[in-house]
Amino acid sequence: MSKQLFFPILSLALFFIYTKTSAQIAPAPPVKVDNITSILEKGGQFTSFIRLLKATQVENQLNNQLSIPNPNDGLTIFAPSDNAFSSLKPGTLNSLSDQEKLQLVQFHILPTLMSTAQFQTATNPLRTQAGDVKSGNFPLNVTAVGNQVNITTGVVNATVANSVYSDRRIAVYQVDQVLLPLQIFGPTPAPAPAPAAPEKDVPVATPKAAAGDANASAAMSLMKLCSNMGFVSLGFAVFGAVFWSL
Repeated sequence: MSKQLFFPILSLALFFIYTKTSAQIAPAPPVKVDNITSILEKGGQFTSFIRLLKATQVENQLNNQLSIPNPNDGLTIFAPSDNAFSSLKPGTLNSLSDQEKLQLVQFHILPTLMSTAQFQTATNPLRTQAGDVKSGNFPLNVTAVGNQVNITTGVVNATVANSVYSDRRIAVYQVDQVLLPLQIFGPTPAPAPAPAAPEKDVPVATPKAAAGDANASAAMSLMKLCSNMGFVSLGFAVFGAVFWSL
């Protein structure tokens, strides 16, 4: 082979090897990170819950946590369906303050990643983002019987309908009831009874007063006696005057 043909062929071969090697070691495109809104939108029946997440700004907090590639604890979300919100009494959400709406949303979020198998051995009550369960204000209890997972809050009983989404960062489960926390929707304590009105003091006669009353009664009797005696004396005097004038 002549030198005139060797060098062009060699150059072409080296270029081919370089191109193939570069393609092999090229970095993989970044993995697309789903946000909580897109996860729920794919479920197709969580419009009311998405609206509540945005109104309370919990959506931003969750998306920030989902942006961490390898979270330590992960998240578990119980997402009520639109039918679950429709079953609430009219005006339930509108009657809540902004703080209560935030607590309601946080009550549906566990700060740990839990698979369906882990519900079998969960220790109740589960801790949610709404608050400390030790105070008894936000108890969330989970029981699993076979493939069915039930949730109780002290106000409502709900069932996990299905798994919406799960990966190493987050697990989303559909529930058939809005999880109403006891702190917000529990029975209102009965008002304390009003203190009894103090009884009026009844005057008690003292011995001195009793003696005075007795003396006054005796004096009245004596006056009546004297008055009667006066009428008798007057009668004798009139009779005597008539008798002696005869």
